Amino acid sequence: MNLIWLLLRASWLQVVVAILMGLISGGTTARLIALINSAIAGNDNSDLGWLFPLLTVIILVSSLCSQVLLINLSQNAVFELRLQLSRGILNAPLRHLENLGPSRLLATLTDDVATLSNTVYAIPFICVDIAVISGCLFYMLWLSGVVFAFTIGVILIGVGSIQFLINHAQLFLARARDEQDNLFTHFRAITDGIKELKLNSLRRQEFFRDELTHTAAKSRDNNKSALLTFAISTGWGNLLFFVLVGVLLFFLPQLVDIPISILSAFILTLTYIMLPMQSILDKLQALGRASVALQKIETIGLKLADQKEVSSFISQPMIQNWNRLELEQVTHKYNGQGKDKDNMFTLGLVSLTFVPGEIVFIVGGNGSGKSTLAKLITGLYTPETGRIKLNKKVINDDNREWYRQHFAVVFSDFYLFDKLYGIENTFANIQAREYLRQLQLEKKVQIENSRLSTTELSQGQRKRLALLTAYLENRPIYLFDEWASDQDPIFREIFYKQIIFNLKQRGKTVLVISHDDHYFPVADRIIKLDYGIVEYDKRNN
Repeated sequence: MNLIWLLLRASWLQVVVAILMGLISGGTTARLIALINSAIAGNDNSDLGWLFPLLTVIILVSSLCSQVLLINLSQNAVFELRLQLSRGILNAPLRHLENLGPSRLLATLTDDVATLSNTVYAIPFICVDIAVISGCLFYMLWLSGVVFAFTIGVILIGVGSIQFLINHAQLFLARARDEQDNLFTHFRAITDGIKELKLNSLRRQEFFRDELTHTAAKSRDNNKSALLTFAISTGWGNLLFFVLVGVLLFFLPQLVDIPISILSAFILTLTYIMLPMQSILDKLQALGRASVALQKIETIGLKLADQKEVSSFISQPMIQNWNRLELEQVTHKYNGQGKDKDNMFTLGLVSLTFVPGEIVFIVGGNGSGKSTLAKLITGLYTPETGRIKLNKKVINDDNREWYRQHFAVVFSDFYLFDKLYGIENTFANIQAREYLRQLQLEKKVQIENSRLSTTELSQGQRKRLALLTAYLENRPIYLFDEWASDQDPIFREIFYKQIIFNLKQRGKTVLVISHDDHYFPVADRIIKLDYGIVEYDKRNN
């Protein structure tokens, strides 16, 4: 996919109309230059008084129409591309997104799309410049076929050599863009690990020297090489123009008998098209970056499309009065990526059954597979073998999105939105204010039009807000991944003794991943995992 194809996909009809307007502009420009040449030569120009302003208006209107059409089209194409990428990420399987990594996704969504958005505006102006150059070339062909053949030969040599340099520059741009993914990884390390870096000066210096500086230097060197190559191509193009003018003035008349009027017309026309040619050369650098960015976007887009899930609107309502959730011989395998390609972990075989109104603790050491099991239960991961059934209905790609709607979850690495999305009714907002009071957050957070006044709170308070969102979702099954780990003893007691008990009283199934063995007696069942294997599944007396 290239930039022109991007515009054609958006609307080929508008592209055709814009090109026609550009051709009119270019042809009219050539006619205007011919009129000026005729006036300079002293020919009869009785119609100059009305033809000159008419041609000027036609050039202005046609050029403006072409640019307006292409500007509108290019910006709409970027808009659709942003939505397409975002939709692709939302529809891709979680495991595939984890393999791609947040740094790579962020680099594409921010850097690549921004580069494309800031560059694609140049395409309309390039199209008009090309139309003007084409019109002038046709005028030169009409003046003299011999001189035109020589001129076009020199132009083709220049275009070929400049294109060679541009292709070479794009190789450097592609390498610089590859380093951009690594830079985003290091930037995330700075923002996410700033406390750890500040507390250890040796770690900070080594990270800065060996990782960040090294990657930034490679990106800089490749960008410098690309910019130098572009500069050489621009200088070479300017040199060829002056060489062509010199040959037409001093060398070609020695070989071919050319009237001075035709020669002067050629020089005037070449001087006129020098400006649009220079404009195109100046924009080639930005277009080169845009082309590399578009290739990256296309690569990510294809990767996401290959892994796309069925994510249609959920027309079938979730089952509030469900009676049985079963995992039958389920397994899931982690295949290491990159440096961790030899690091593999397998969960399973897992066979479990859950029923409404019970509290189930999932326990085990770090790395035993608790979070993986939670993602399998909630439908975020797809079992590699075995099957999951809800009320005897087997969960597959066609109904997995529907199945996920039965869960309200607060993960240990949760994200807190600043708005209660999907919870719009007035009663829910009233409930939210009551829950804020129960969670002792009413003095810190207010809710207006389903929007939270702030999310800049401590980790424990943010988790309480995440719990509030889960409450309001009113799903049949709740899952809490180490929710109490960031809470003080008072709220830890409230969580285990009141919150999950109240959910049970409402007929909800509550799955709790926990290390708090002091509260294990609260559970109806305890499932213990040991390195991917269910060690036991027992009921409390």
